[in-house]
Amino acid sequence: MEEPTIIGQPFPQLDAVSLADGTAEFCSDIRLPGMLYGKILRSPLAHARVMNIDTSRAERLPGVKAVITGQDTSGVAYSYWVELLDTTLLDKHPLAMEKVRYVGDELAAVAAIDEEIAKEALELITVDYQELPAVFDPEEAMDAGAPLLHAKERNISVEMHLNHGEVERELARADYIREERFVSPAVGHCQLEGHNCLVSWEGDKITIWSATQSPISIRTHLSRMLGISPSKVRVITPHVGGGFGGRAEMLGFEYCTALLSLKTGRPVKTNLDREEVFSATRVRHPQVVYLKTGVKKDGTILAQEARLISNNGAYNGWGPVGLFLSTTFLTAPFRIPNFKCDSYLVYTNTPIGGPMRGFGAPQVRFAADSHLDGIARELGLDIAEIMLKNAIQPGDEHDHFNVTSFGVSEAIAKATQMANWKARRGNLGPARGLGIGCHIHESGAHRNPYMGFTAEVRVHEDGRVTLLTGAVDVGQGARTVLAQIVAEEFGVRLEDVVVARQDTEVTPLDHGTFSSRVTFWTGNAVKAAAADAKRKLLEAAAQKLEANPQDLVARDRRVFVKGTPEKGLPMDEAVSCYNLLSKGDTLVGHGFFSLPVNKINLSTGEGRHSSPLSSGATVAEVEVDTETGMVKVIRLITAHDCGRALNPLAVEGQLNGAVLMGKGYALSEHLCWEGGSTMNASFTDYRLPSAADTPELSPIIVESPDPLGPFGAKECGEGPLISVAPALANAVNNALGVRIKELPLTPEKVLKALEKARG
Repeated sequence: MEEPTIIGQPFPQLDAVSLADGTAEFCSDIRLPGMLYGKILRSPLAHARVMNIDTSRAERLPGVKAVITGQDTSGVAYSYWVELLDTTLLDKHPLAMEKVRYVGDELAAVAAIDEEIAKEALELITVDYQELPAVFDPEEAMDAGAPLLHAKERNISVEMHLNHGEVERELARADYIREERFVSPAVGHCQLEGHNCLVSWEGDKITIWSATQSPISIRTHLSRMLGISPSKVRVITPHVGGGFGGRAEMLGFEYCTALLSLKTGRPVKTNLDREEVFSATRVRHPQVVYLKTGVKKDGTILAQEARLISNNGAYNGWGPVGLFLSTTFLTAPFRIPNFKCDSYLVYTNTPIGGPMRGFGAPQVRFAADSHLDGIARELGLDIAEIMLKNAIQPGDEHDHFNVTSFGVSEAIAKATQMANWKARRGNLGPARGLGIGCHIHESGAHRNPYMGFTAEVRVHEDGRVTLLTGAVDVGQGARTVLAQIVAEEFGVRLEDVVVARQDTEVTPLDHGTFSSRVTFWTGNAVKAAAADAKRKLLEAAAQKLEANPQDLVARDRRVFVKGTPEKGLPMDEAVSCYNLLSKGDTLVGHGFFSLPVNKINLSTGEGRHSSPLSSGATVAEVEVDTETGMVKVIRLITAHDCGRALNPLAVEGQLNGAVLMGKGYALSEHLCWEGGSTMNASFTDYRLPSAADTPELSPIIVESPDPLGPFGAKECGEGPLISVAPALANAVNNALGVRIKELPLTPEKVLKALEKARG
C-alpha cells in the first residue's frame, strides 16, 4: 500500500465553522407548526407508594392539551440491551406505576401550548403518597433488613464472582500484603446541551428528533413500548452538544413526549432543565472498592482479592454492563496471575447510574493505581518501575481482553521521560509532588448478536462522495475521521466527502456512538464501503484504460496505472465509465464489519472484550497549599496508545478534553445527595472546572497500529480520562506523604488527612 495522504493529517472538524458561528442546528433549534411543549412531573420523595394521582385540575387549565400518567402507558418496562440476556433486569417504567424510587422519578407528563402553562399544569396535579423507608448508602442497602426497592429478597440487582488462579496460596507466599478501601462519588456528565427531543406523529408513523448518541436504541425501545413496527419509527439526530455516555440510552421523557404527541395529534417538544439533567437522567456510578494485594519484594504482583460495590441507584439501566466492565478493568493493564473479585450492583433510592466516559474504569483504576503507589512506597520502590515490571505486553494471553497491540509500557516510558521523573520526583520542594496513573479501554463493545456495523458510500457524477452511516458525531469529530477514511480509501480529497446526518429512515444500522466504538467499528465498515465502491470503479476504468484492475490506483481525484500516473482518467470520467457500463446505475459501495459478540456471564463475570485495547499513562505535577488544602495542578502529561492516529489534531483534542474531565472528577466534582435530593443541581453549585483552572497540558500520541483497526486505529476518546485521578492522588501523596482514598480530593479532605498525619 502506498503512503497515505489523508490519513495521519491534522484536519480540522468538517463542521467547525458552523459550530463556531452558531449556524449549526441543534434539536432545541427545531420548530414545527402547531408544536406543543412537554413537561414531566417528578417525585419529591425518595421512596413512596403512589396511592392516587388526580390530574383533573391540570386538564382543565386553558392551554393544556394532554396529561398522561402511568396508567396511559403500555406498562412495558425497559432498560438498555439487557433484555437480550435476562428479562428480569427490565425494571424501569417511563411513568411510575405503583411506586417512586428516587427523587426525580417520573409520575406524569403534560403537553401545553407553551412551557409556562405546562409548568403551571404540573403544580395542579395532586399526588397521594404513602412514604416508605429509604436507603441511600449501597453497603447499608445490601443488609438483609434494608428497605427493599424492588420485589427481590435483597437490594442486589446483579452479582459477579470472578476467580482464576490460586489466590489464597499466592497471598500466603507474598513478601508484602496491602489492604485498602477506596470510594468514588456520583458525578454528572455536564453536557452543554441539555436533554431534549421533538416528536411528531403522521398517521401511524412517528418521527423523533433527539440529541441522542444511539438513534437505533431509541427506535428499538419506542417501537417495542408503543407496540408498532420499527419501520414506523424514524429517528433523526441533529448536531449534538456533547454526550459522554449520558445520551446512550432512551430515557423516560422521550417515550412520554411520543405518547403526548400521539394523544394530541400535534408535534411535542420536551426540554429538560439543568436541574432535571443533574438529578433525573444518569450519573457515573458511585463505587466502593476493597483491594487486598500480595507482591514480591521487587514489586512483582502475585495475587489480588477485590470486592466492588457499585451504587446503581433506583433502576438497572446499564448497571450490569458497568459492573462487568469495572470487574474486568481491574485485571489490566498489569499482569495479575491470580485474581478473585466479588462484585455487587446495588439498588439505592438515588438517581440512576449509567455510562459515562471511561465507563466502569475510572473508579477501579483510581483505587488500583493508588493502591499500587502505596505498595511501592512501603517497599521503597519506584511506582513507575513497578508498573513497567508488571505491564501487559502485546501478545500476552488474557482472560478478558484480546491483546493484539498494547503500548502501555511505551506510554509509561514517554510520560515519565517528559516529566524528568527520576530526577525530579521527591526533589520538587515542600508540598510539591509527581504522581502517575495508567489506563486501559476497549475500542468499543459488540454485545448485540442481531446487529453489526454497516456503511454506504454513494459516488456522484462529478466524483464526489456521500457517506451514510448510523454513527453520531457528538462533538468528538467522528464525521471528519470517517470522511478521512473514505477519502483515503476511495482516492478523493477530504472536501469531496459529505457525511450525511443520522436518520434511521436513510442511514444504515449502527449501534451508536458510545463505548469508543466509532473509529474502530464504524470506521472498518466505512473503509469496506469505500473499498467496495473503488473496486467497482476500477473495474470500469480498467476497460477504458485497457489495463488490469489490480494495476490501477485511485488517488487525488484520479484513476491511473500504477507506476504510470500519466496514463489515467480524472475521477469524474472514471465514474462516467461505470455509469455507462452499468447502464446508468449509481455507483454505490456497501460495507459491513463485525467481530464475535461479547458473551457475558452475569453470575461469574466471565466474558471477553472483542475489540483491541487502548492504553496509556498520565503523570501529574501538583502543588498543595497546606494552609487551605487547595491542590493546584501544574502540569498533566498524558501518553496514549491510539493504534494509529488517523487525525493527530483530533487525537490531541480528545486527549486534552478527557484529561480535563478527569481532573474535575479527581479534584472537585461530585453530586451532593441529602435524603435522596440532589443539592447542587446547577452549574452554579456543581464544581465544574473552568478554563481558568486549566494547567499545562502535554499530550503524547503513542502509535501501536492494530491489525484489526482501520489503517491500524484504536480508541482515543475515553481512556486518557481514567488515569488522571490516580495520577493526581499519587502526586498529592508524593507532595504531602498522606493518602486520600476518597474522591474528589477536596481541600477539606486534604486538611483532614494532614491533621490526622500530624496526630
